[in-house]
Amino acid sequence: MNHQGAKAETRPVYSHAELDRLLNPKTIAIVGASEREGSFGNRLMKNLSDFTGTVYLVNGRYEEIDGRKCYASVSALPESPDCVITATAREVVEDVVRECVEAKAGGVVIFASGYAETGKPENILLQSRLTDIVAGTQTRIVGPNCLGLFNYGSGAWMSFSPRGEINPVNDHAIGIVSQSGAMGTALAQNMAHGVSISHTLTSGNSCDVDVADLVSFLAEEPSCKAIACIFEGMAEPERLLEAARKAWAADKPLLVYKMATGDRGAQAAMSHTGSLAGSNEAYRAAFESVGIIQVASHEDLIETATFFAKVPSAPLAKGTALISTSGGAGIIGADKAEENGVWLPDLRPETEAFLATIIPDFGSPKNPCDLTAQALNDPESLKACSEAICSEPDIGVIVYSHPMSYDAATPRMAQIGSIAASKGRAFCTIWLNGWLEGPGAADVERNPQACLFRTMDRCFTAIRLWNERAALRELLDADAGPLDPPAASREAKASLSKVATKVVDEFAAKNILNAYGLPTVPEKVVNSASEAVAAAKEIGFPVTAKLLSADVPHKSEAGMVLLNLRTVDEVSAAYEDIVTRAGQMTPKPRIEGVVIQAMVPQGVELLIGGRTDPMFGPLIVFGFGGTMVEVLKDTVTALAPLSRTQARSMLGRLRAQRMLNGYRHLPPVDLDAFADAIAAASVFLADNSEEVAELDINPIIASQRGLFAVDGLIVKDTGN
Repeated sequence: MNHQGAKAETRPVYSHAELDRLLNPKTIAIVGASEREGSFGNRLMKNLSDFTGTVYLVNGRYEEIDGRKCYASVSALPESPDCVITATAREVVEDVVRECVEAKAGGVVIFASGYAETGKPENILLQSRLTDIVAGTQTRIVGPNCLGLFNYGSGAWMSFSPRGEINPVNDHAIGIVSQSGAMGTALAQNMAHGVSISHTLTSGNSCDVDVADLVSFLAEEPSCKAIACIFEGMAEPERLLEAARKAWAADKPLLVYKMATGDRGAQAAMSHTGSLAGSNEAYRAAFESVGIIQVASHEDLIETATFFAKVPSAPLAKGTALISTSGGAGIIGADKAEENGVWLPDLRPETEAFLATIIPDFGSPKNPCDLTAQALNDPESLKACSEAICSEPDIGVIVYSHPMSYDAATPRMAQIGSIAASKGRAFCTIWLNGWLEGPGAADVERNPQACLFRTMDRCFTAIRLWNERAALRELLDADAGPLDPPAASREAKASLSKVATKVVDEFAAKNILNAYGLPTVPEKVVNSASEAVAAAKEIGFPVTAKLLSADVPHKSEAGMVLLNLRTVDEVSAAYEDIVTRAGQMTPKPRIEGVVIQAMVPQGVELLIGGRTDPMFGPLIVFGFGGTMVEVLKDTVTALAPLSRTQARSMLGRLRAQRMLNGYRHLPPVDLDAFADAIAAASVFLADNSEEVAELDINPIIASQRGLFAVDGLIVKDTGN
């Protein structure tokens, strides 16, 4: 949502049917086919030598090439081609695209560069003309400046890139989508060690078909079980969210590695929470809202995507069992499991007792389980141990650490994987040894019952992500959704609209928020010492006094908050002190009065806030607050609005969540009340996103008396 003015309507993503001819072609035309070795046209001819469909050669300079008929133009072809690949100079591309539209071609792949990527206005115009040519037609464009498309099932290697090893497309194949051609083909080389890939789709400059469209296609593509996307950014990222919703509806995991994760969007924020919810956090929140699985690095992408392509939609149970021949490997695995919040449950006493009859004394029948080489080398012992562990009701994943690669060890992984699969459990092998392509590695990759990881951390991260995705689906399936704006919201919106300043003063902000259900503290605005004393008597001692000025949004940092005033004299003196010091500030702020507020008992300092993001709309931020909020940065960011159920679930992500349950002298936080407040604030943000730039309710004190917002800040969007 763009709060800087009206936003042009976003084009819906292309469907599978609209892209099927282009990406699953049966006929391909090479414009610029050539007999010259090394030319793009000649490379294409060789790369398509195994294509199961028909290839037409197009070049007016030849009647035939290598004994194959060559046509003078696309219009001269005997049928409308599904895909036309232009291995030509930029100067003739536009004419070729026009021909393709007239021939009703399914799509065009444009290798030529020198368009918008140069940043030159005249080249940007050239690219926009290509977009205009195909607008409203059935012909789509991939590119320009595109490395190509790869459909491994049909052998359609639609690129000048050198051919690599191609594996059969099996039931656990993944699809790759990349804006960068080089990164896409780099990921595709995982086929060299056994990974099954259905498509590698690169988008180049995306004058028509972009990353979101390619994800949308794979979401409905039967040959693809999971999608791995490497993503830089796009002008309309909500289109990627639309494609992700298709993948979620199809229960097809979509994994994204997001490059360019800087937070420049947070630099100009006026509020604490505005700075916390930067551009990277906005992407994280947006991705999570549609079930996108975000990985931390491009090295994680393929292994994790392959894992999701092989495992069921949800684990049979939440626990993981770690088995190995090395006690040290078990310790490392336990550490990584704990870091990722992966549960390693104790085995039942009867299971431990049974394992102890097989495992030598120098091993361990517990979880992590050290089978020792002695037990592993006996297939019957290994079978018995595996069946016992896989029968544990709390175990959904079996992880086997493989410390040394050698031929005799290879059958173990297939044996454990087969037993795990027969009992509905997932099975992972962690390749701990340095011989990355050693005996057995490719066998595990090709095995639909086994998932290969080359680091402990990557394996347990994948298991965590699997559990989180299953929990999110369960949560959303049972969730009633966000609340509707309350009846008082209309008056609150009108009050907000009447505020002429960019910053809404604290008193007005809290009145508006209270109308949406936020719990606030009894307080009064006063304009004299005598009024301050009268207000303190009415509210009840002790009280707090603070400056009321839209020009001083952070009063604590400015020294304009005086706490724990217990007598009439202290209140009177505090009023005079605040007004005097405010009058000495440079520049001098507008003084709208002094707020006399009930003193809230000591408790846990929390925060709720957010901002309206120019791409994704309203974001809600919540977690631990106070004056150290930007140092601690222990908060969660999500798209608004949130339901109470979603808010309550997300509180479990806070790093210091133990403090919510009562810590030392602090009382436990009423988590349901906090979730209600988060949901209410998120409804406020969503309901007023056109007018609100930032929101900061900090601190919210959770004490034994309840939950109270003691300060509040609303920054309006003035269009500046």
